[in-house]
Amino acid sequence: MATTTWLALDVGGANIKSAHSSGQARTLPFELWKRPEELASVLHSLAATFPDYERLALTMTAELCDCYPTKTVGVNSVLDAVKAACDEKPTQVWGVDGRFHSVTAVREQPGLAAAANWVALATLAARLVPEGGGILIDIGTTTTDLIPLRDGHPIARGRSDTERLQNGELVYAGVRRTPVCALATELPLRGVMTGLAAELFASTLDVYLMLGETPSDPKDFSTADGRPATADAARDRLARMVGADREGFTSEDAFQFATAADDALVVRLDAAARRACRAVAVHPLAAIVAGSGDFLARRLAQRLIPPGGRIISLQDAWGKVASSAGCAHALVLLAQEAFD
Repeated sequence: MATTTWLALDVGGANIKSAHSSGQARTLPFELWKRPEELASVLHSLAATFPDYERLALTMTAELCDCYPTKTVGVNSVLDAVKAACDEKPTQVWGVDGRFHSVTAVREQPGLAAAANWVALATLAARLVPEGGGILIDIGTTTTDLIPLRDGHPIARGRSDTERLQNGELVYAGVRRTPVCALATELPLRGVMTGLAAELFASTLDVYLMLGETPSDPKDFSTADGRPATADAARDRLARMVGADREGFTSEDAFQFATAADDALVVRLDAAARRACRAVAVHPLAAIVAGSGDFLARRLAQRLIPPGGRIISLQDAWGKVASSAGCAHALVLLAQEAFD
């Protein structure tokens, strides 16, 4: 029996993730808030890199971009762009209620689609922990999802971004785009607590370039100062966080400073995860780690999970390609379950 071919799109503000029912998946960096008028053409080009498909599954977080005056405008703008880009293919939109909805229904209730992608990932990933308590730790470039699980199901209390921020289930910090000054007001430099410049001189990308967790890419210029994403340039960016430059900020200074910044982020995520789990009386014995920051998710899981517990890598469970676009991959499988 033939099954429907699907393309799934997870349209974010900084990245667009896509997956096809053939198993192919891609992530495309795209700063939507700078070029909202180009979204349809970018989506069209991205969709053209996949085999043909019969139906489209859509989720989004891009509606929060400040190029849109409201989330309602954002949701409808994304829907318009997808319609133009994908030849009006039959489209199902994933909702925060864990169900698919027609485009018409979402236009009538835009809040259904706003920031719903995490529900798709959590719904599918939770099946990897079919019994007992667990937690999904999905750390991306910009945000972290900390979703309590019980008996194979996500049990997050929040649905909107605001509710999830209040519950500790969403932390607006990730391994690339977060300004270092958002991690702390001061960090140690040569053993002395030192105030940080409240400027976008450096981001967590620089922290993890310096620590060797993220590989250098001389061709990547999407950094705080527009210079290459290399450890050498990261040292300069981190120096400016404490009013210094490379003449007074050694490589060892940079490494120790980056270590302290990483510690600050881990402590923040640890507190949020414990708060999210405590609120629903979950004592996680297993953690699923996911996202471009899975290296950090694993370290966080090691703090949360007691000895003898399990840490499950989504990359190991789903494969590197599928896990790289986890929400989109989950959406394809959920669509096949719901409609095929």
